[in-house]
Amino acid sequence: MKTSSSRQSANGGGRRSHLIAFALAALLGLAGAFSTPAAAQAWPGKPVRLIVPFPAGAAPDVIARLVADRLGAAWGQAVFVENRPGAGGIPGMAALVRSPADGYTLGFVPAAVVTLTPELYKNPQFNIDTDLVPVAAIGTSPMMIVVNQSSDIRTLADLIRTSRAQPGKLNFAAAQTNSVPHLTGEMLGRATGAPMFTVPYSGSAAATTALLANEAAVTVDGLPALTQYVKAGKFRALAVTSKERLPGFENVPAAGETVKGFESIGWFSVYAPTGTPAGVVEQVNRDINKVIQAPDLVARFAELGVYPKPGTPKALGDFVQEQRSAWKRAVIDLGLQPQ
Repeated sequence: MKTSSSRQSANGGGRRSHLIAFALAALLGLAGAFSTPAAAQAWPGKPVRLIVPFPAGAAPDVIARLVADRLGAAWGQAVFVENRPGAGGIPGMAALVRSPADGYTLGFVPAAVVTLTPELYKNPQFNIDTDLVPVAAIGTSPMMIVVNQSSDIRTLADLIRTSRAQPGKLNFAAAQTNSVPHLTGEMLGRATGAPMFTVPYSGSAAATTALLANEAAVTVDGLPALTQYVKAGKFRALAVTSKERLPGFENVPAAGETVKGFESIGWFSVYAPTGTPAGVVEQVNRDINKVIQAPDLVARFAELGVYPKPGTPKALGDFVQEQRSAWKRAVIDLGLQPQ
């Protein structure tokens, strides 16, 4: 039979057990409260891969590396650029959509890859609507229409007048078949009733070499490919294809000043595989918006003819949808068929 003292001891032991259990539960709860933000802030805990579906040295690669360097510094983790060139950017995009959706693989996506590739290839191997999510816009890059400095053509109106007088006679050096620059030139000819004879080249370097040698009368390309030749006095800029004249090129008319409503721009963006954590998408968007507005990068972009376009992931998604619709109409108007 238990004594009163033994019962008191047992009751005291029970109270102590309850107190200990309560204290442990409180500590575990406190630990959990601190661990949730820590887990959310853990990204990036290792290097990040940035897939560029163009070769090293191409305009998208140059822009991607500038952004990657600054993101790496901001994150304290290396951001490795991985070039996956190929037809229409398909190899790079296919690699992107197959990557884990953990935030450690991002894609640097130029305009043509999401506007033209789905329209011009029967099996693009990616669906921008279901396989990928928009993260951040980087910047826009209008086209420029140029001739050799020795040419008698001095304005866009001269080019149109000359081409109308000799339909299909002026050689137009297309930087790459069915690229944004190529189709910009084709759309210009269609819009003005002044078709040129298209000579396809393997890329911007080959097309500019042809113009330097006067093997072609005109070429159209992004500002990054042409700016150095214009500034060196080797090419004469007839027009830029943005809605308005551009900072740094105020003496170059916008094409719309001669051809009402004409506009064609390239652009660069970052996408991630569908399923990438929303918190990571928000962080990358926030950090990209910050770095592309840094004065030193704005100045470097300006030298390359790229103009920062900060905004939300939704703003990027809406912009891309508008661009896709516009280019789809252009592909139909030009009678192009998927291959």
